[in-house]
Amino acid sequence: MGTFIVGAIVAAAVVAAIYSMVRDRKKGKSVQCGADCSQCRGHCH
Repeated sequence: MGTFIVGAIVAAAVVAAIYSMVRDRKKGKSVQCGADCSQCRGHCH
């Protein structure tokens, strides 16, 4: 039972991280450019 609970917590964290990355990408931010694509001179895409 403990393994299932820990697995569910890890899966929820992964889903939250992916959701956050997708949301930031739609706002024009990128992890590769310090979360600000306006400063990377087009190298983010």
